[in-house]
Amino acid sequence: MAEISPEELGERLQADEDDLLVLDIRHEAEYEEWHVPDSVNVDVYEELTDDPDAAAAVLEDLPEDREVATVCNAGIVADTATQVLEEMGYDAKTLTDGMNGWSRVHRHAEVPVDIEGTLVQVARPGKGCLAHVLVSDGEAAVFDPSHYLEEYDAILEAYDADLVGVFDTHAHADHVSGASELADRHGVPYYLHSKDALALDATPLEDGRRMTVGHLDIEVIHTPGHSEGSVSFDVEGVALLTGDTLFHDSVGRVELGVEAGIEDSDVEGNAATLYESLQRLLDRPEDALVLPAHDPGSPEPPVTATLGEVRDRNEDLGRDREAFIEELASDIPDHPPNFERVKRTNVGQESVPETQLAELELGPNNCAAE
Repeated sequence: MAEISPEELGERLQADEDDLLVLDIRHEAEYEEWHVPDSVNVDVYEELTDDPDAAAAVLEDLPEDREVATVCNAGIVADTATQVLEEMGYDAKTLTDGMNGWSRVHRHAEVPVDIEGTLVQVARPGKGCLAHVLVSDGEAAVFDPSHYLEEYDAILEAYDADLVGVFDTHAHADHVSGASELADRHGVPYYLHSKDALALDATPLEDGRRMTVGHLDIEVIHTPGHSEGSVSFDVEGVALLTGDTLFHDSVGRVELGVEAGIEDSDVEGNAATLYESLQRLLDRPEDALVLPAHDPGSPEPPVTATLGEVRDRNEDLGRDREAFIEELASDIPDHPPNFERVKRTNVGQESVPETQLAELELGPNNCAAE
């Protein structure tokens, strides 16, 4: 069966090729929750599973002049769709490993920021994750990396930089961090706030600590609320790596650590703590770029906005303390898939075999409060 790799699909979507139709054959509810951008959904999953011949009648209205890439969760039922389409005369291919494969795709681009060095944003569009690599004077630091370490090693090699430290802004709930493994691979410290490093051997981050990467100064700002150990990083006053504390259009949700059983706090208390943390960030320069660890869509790097722009468009920042707490504590969206196990893994309380990581992470990013 003909296949198209997730990497090739990503490149073709990025090039905006109009001769490719991405056909998602899953149930509509699954598609609405999480899908490849610009794909179309034809809910023919049951027909393909029970009676593939019946699927042909549902698929016969697809445009005949476009190549079709079929998508399901793991590529198995999509293979059947590809076979049916080929028999109908279509040029069809199956997305290798389906949405699981799409979740592995990474892209990167430089962030337009005036520093004595380079800031690279690494986007994982299938998960909505954003990591960052800071390079200056031959040294580099990586923030919030995924467990696909080859992506970061390639960037270090491209910029001819030696890794000096790996940082997590917090213990993530939607994906398994690769930070500790990346630090071990390069023999450098792994930094995480002690409130989130419950069973990990990590170098603790403390509020107000200053570190350097090459010529650049980095200030640690403890910004708890989304998690007890959440921190943000101020790079030279011109870039704010805000983790899941502050997004461009929302803020971090406040119940995940409580419901995962790793925090003794309550949701209302976390919301109040997050409100105070956000006030600390809002005191920073208006033209500083806000660079969160996630974007709920399928981010195309670089994803940036100034603090002033975020203040204007983010409704959560316009609420007073009481309204903010009430909103975040009462309006709870869907949880990230398997968030309890992911959280426990990232604080060191659970170990997941490498062969299970992709399946554990399968699903949309739901770390924003709204």
